[in-house]
Amino acid sequence: MNSCQESSLIGIARLASESTRLLEKKQVEYFEMEAKSILNRCSNIQMPFYWTINPYRGCELACKYCYARYTHEYMGMEDGEEFERKIYSKKDASHVLGEELTSAKLRNRPVAIGTATDPYQPAERRFFTTRSLLEVLATRPGIALSITTKSDLVVRDIDLLKQIQKQGSVHVNISITTVKSRLARLLEPKAPTPKRRLAAVAALAQQGIPVGVFIMPVIPLLTDDVEGLNEIAKQAKAAGADYLAARPLFLMSSAKKVFLPFIEEKFPHLLSSYRKLFGSAAYLPEAYSARIRKQIDAIRLKHHLASHPPDAFIPPPASVPQQTVLPFSSEAQAS
Repeated sequence: MNSCQESSLIGIARLASESTRLLEKKQVEYFEMEAKSILNRCSNIQMPFYWTINPYRGCELACKYCYARYTHEYMGMEDGEEFERKIYSKKDASHVLGEELTSAKLRNRPVAIGTATDPYQPAERRFFTTRSLLEVLATRPGIALSITTKSDLVVRDIDLLKQIQKQGSVHVNISITTVKSRLARLLEPKAPTPKRRLAAVAALAQQGIPVGVFIMPVIPLLTDDVEGLNEIAKQAKAAGADYLAARPLFLMSSAKKVFLPFIEEKFPHLLSSYRKLFGSAAYLPEAYSARIRKQIDAIRLKHHLASHPPDAFIPPPASVPQQTVLPFSSEAQAS
C-alpha cells in the first residue's frame, strides 16, 4: 500500500468513526456519514456508465456472496459481517449531488445507482436517501440513468423514474439469482423474495420503464443448472423483462471469509469442490465462464430476450473514460 492509499483509507475510517448513530435495532445499526461527493468516477471503458452512485455504505440484505464486503475494510472493519450490521446513509446526499451536477459532468455520461450496495435495502424505507437523489436527478434534463437492485421497493419511485424518462432515459436491473424461494432465503437472507422481485419487473414494465433481470452471480453447484437458469429467464420474460444478463460468482478474500463458512454450514458436501474451484484465486476458470455465457446466449434466444438495455443505454465511445462495476470495483466506486 502506498502512502497516498494509506492516507485515503485512514480518512474514510475517520469519517466512519465520527458518524452519528441514527438508529439501533437488534441486529443492525444505522449511521449518518459525512459525504464530500456523491458522484464517483468510473475508469473501465467497457462499462455502460461514467458515474456511479451508492447512497449507502454497507448492505443489510446480507447476501452471502457479496463482493462489496471489502468496502467496510476501508473503514477499519475487518469482520465481514459488519458490512451487513453497520449501515451508513450519506448525510445531505441530495444537497451534495445538486452541487455536483453540472452540465459538463453529465453530458453523454450515464449514471448508475447501486453498483456496490443496494439502493433499496431496508434502510431506504427509513431514510429515503435514494429517493432524495432521484428527486435531484429528475430536475436535470438529459440524464441517462440505470438502477440495480434486489428490492421491489424500487416501484415506490416510479413517479420519479417517469419524470427522468421524459427528459432523458432510465432503466432498472432487477437482480435474481434463483427463483427457488428457500435457496434464495439462504443465499440472500434479508432480500425480498424472487416472487416480489418479479412483481417489481412486471410493475415497471407496465409503466413503460425498461427493465431487465441480472442473474448475478451465477453460483457454481447451486444455481448454475440449465433448468434453473432457464426458469429465471422464462419468468422474467413473462413478467415483462426486456433483457437478461448473467455473470459467474467471484470471491474476493473478504467475501470468502463469509461465503465459505456459509457453504460449510449449509452445504458441507460442496466445500471441497469450492476450495478446488477457487483455491487462492478470486475468479472461476475461463472454461466455466465460457460455458455459462454459451448457456445464457441460448436461453436468451429461446425466450426472445436482449442481452442489454435499449439502445439509449449503449456505452458511449471508448474515447470517453468510464468506470468499473461489480468485480472490478474500486474503493471510490463504493463511496
